[in-house]
Amino acid sequence: MKTKLIALTATTALLLSGCGLMGGGTSEVGQKDGDVVKLTVGATPVPQGDILRFVDENLAAEAGLDIDVREYTDYTLPNKALADGDLDANYFQHKPYLDSEIDGQGYEITAFAPINLEPFALFSNTVKDVKDLPEGAKIGINNDPANQGRALKMLEEAELITLADGVDAVSAKLSDVKDNPKKLEFIEADAAQLARTLEDVDASVINGNNALEAGLSPAKDGILLESAENNPYGNFLAARTENKDDENIKKLDELLHTPEVKQFIEEKWSDGSVLPSF
Repeated sequence: MKTKLIALTATTALLLSGCGLMGGGTSEVGQKDGDVVKLTVGATPVPQGDILRFVDENLAAEAGLDIDVREYTDYTLPNKALADGDLDANYFQHKPYLDSEIDGQGYEITAFAPINLEPFALFSNTVKDVKDLPEGAKIGINNDPANQGRALKMLEEAELITLADGVDAVSAKLSDVKDNPKKLEFIEADAAQLARTLEDVDASVINGNNALEAGLSPAKDGILLESAENNPYGNFLAARTENKDDENIKKLDELLHTPEVKQFIEEKWSDGSVLPSF
């Protein structure tokens, strides 16, 4: 299995582009080698990278596919790489995040059906129960709009804060907090940094995949866990809109929704840190 960890700086990306080593905006899907089509798919390392590798090693060959997984730790890169033609598809995001990317960047990207959900959790190295958070506690929280609202909604459901009337939780931001009885101090950070700065705050809301990469189990280690019921944050395969009907993209999406993948998710993350969405 070919796995590449991608965390390019803007300067490096420009250099690669200038040398002709980056995509170039092609709309073609995959590389054909005999009867096999190789698809290059961008993903976060855990759990999406693990799920794609399972599919590649156990299901892809029979479907005539070979999956090259390119791993990203920076959420801002996979959609750009997809739009530029460097990827055939990506698998790392939920619908509110994709919607915000489309609104902000103008990407023409289409989402397929959700595959898995990684519940958000609130982690702390100092307290064992969310009720024990002290007044004025410092709380780490995502700085990207799509996930900040998700974090705030979870904190509201735990009665730590109240959002202003009429605010859509999906797009809520810190300025929408109406009541904050414990006078919590929110410290914004990039999602990938939250687990690393846990020692510097009283508690931190951490994305499921970032928590898993840091060796944390949302279900076991979190002092507060997001509800999975009617949750709009399932992760899915996405492709350029012009390629949404490509037969090989559809094949991959079908493989990602098989009983074998569902069983793999349930067994590998038996603690509930990753849940199948189908």
